[in-house]
Parts: sequence; structure tokens; C-alpha cells
Amino acid sequence: MATTFFGRLWNGKGKRTPWIRRIFLVLFALLVPLPLLYLVVFRFVPVPGTPQMAIYLVTGRSVQHTWRSIDSMAPGLKYSVIGSEDQNFCSHHGFDIEDIELAIKEREQGKSHRGASTLSQQVARTLFLPPSRTWVRKGVEAWLTVLLEVTWPKKRILEAYLNLVDWGNGNFGAEAASKAYFHVPANRLSSAQAARLASILPNPDKWKATRAGKKRMNRAMARTREAREGDMDWCVR
Repeated sequence: MATTFFGRLWNGKGKRTPWIRRIFLVLFALLVPLPLLYLVVFRFVPVPGTPQMAIYLVTGRSVQHTWRSIDSMAPGLKYSVIGSEDQNFCSHHGFDIEDIELAIKEREQGKSHRGASTLSQQVARTLFLPPSRTWVRKGVEAWLTVLLEVTWPKKRILEAYLNLVDWGNGNFGAEAASKAYFHVPANRLSSAQAARLASILPNPDKWKATRAGKKRMNRAMARTREAREGDMDWCVR
């Protein structure tokens, strides 16, 4: 019955091939059931890789990546990342409206802004999309963020971020970055080292965690304290 129904949808009733319908069906599959299936599966098992990692491997660049449970990472990591990247992580539903409005206002004034993407948005595009900057990609990213927030709890979103984010020079995730920069596993990072890692996230290929500038380091440490003292991690405990 189901096979017959989908066969009629795909082939149509007449002799002409329904190309427009097929295009819409393919787009629907790519945007709804396939991402949902992916998210349901990887809500419970480690994500093996990302499109960016695949591109690195295909182009001959090295990739260092080891998945590690968030509960076995140094606590300072979650404070540093939430404080530096998304202080409203626990209170928004994927999009920080205030930060988006601030970004728009600053761009209108000609000021630079590091972007208004939440951790949820960053995880959605990391999981599904290759690196690029287009309005189409932003639209798809927004839709995938909605699916992510519906299917994953906040703790899983943060865990995926800490395990998949690009920390520069082919190091993906906290475990690889900790070993590359400080020669220790992610569970042995000090608060200062965690803050150093968070401080280079805006430009990980250019900035070095081991040589973080005083201004950038002070800002990262201050945001770490804000996250810890402001109870900004209540949703991931």
C-alpha cells in the first residue's frame, strides 16, 4: 500500500515525467525525514564526523578527532564555552533574538560583530552543512536548528559542540584540542586552559591557545566566571 502510494507520487499519473514534483519530494526528504532520522540516531551514539572533517580528509589535510562524554570533560570547558559563545544557551530555543538584533544594529552602524549564532545554530550547521557563507545556507541552518532543538536536549547539544567544533589545525573537539595544545586529555584541563581554548574559537586557525593575548585571555576568564557565578549551565547538569 505504502509502496504504491509513493510510487504514484514519484511517477505521477500521466506519461510525462513529473520532474518538479520529484524535485520537491527530494528536497522534502533532505530537509525533514532524513535530518530527523539522523538526529534521533545520534542523540544516543557518538557522531563519527562532520562534512568539514570529510572535506579535510578528501583534500589531504589531517583530522584529529576523538569523541568524549561531556561528563568526563573538565567542568571549566562548559563554563568557558557557554560564557564566551552563548550566555543565553539555557534560556533560548535555538535563536538568541537579542543578540541577532544587536548584530543587525552593529552592521548597520558599520561596526564589526563576531556573529549572533547560538551554540545550537553552530551545532546544526556543523552536523549537516559544509563551510560556506550564503543566505541559502543560513536559511537551511535555521530550519535544522529548529529540528535540533526539538529532538536533542541542551546537554546533548553542548556535548556535540564540544566534540565537533573546529579548534584549528585539524583538531576537532575538546579532546583533540587539549592534547594538541596542552598535551593533556580533556578531563585534565585547568580552568585557565579551558578559557584559552574558548578564547580562540572565533578564529581557531589564526589564534593559538598557548599564546592567547592578555586582553583576550582576561575577557575569556571574565566570561568563564560570569557563566559559573551566573548559573548559566543549569540546563546541562
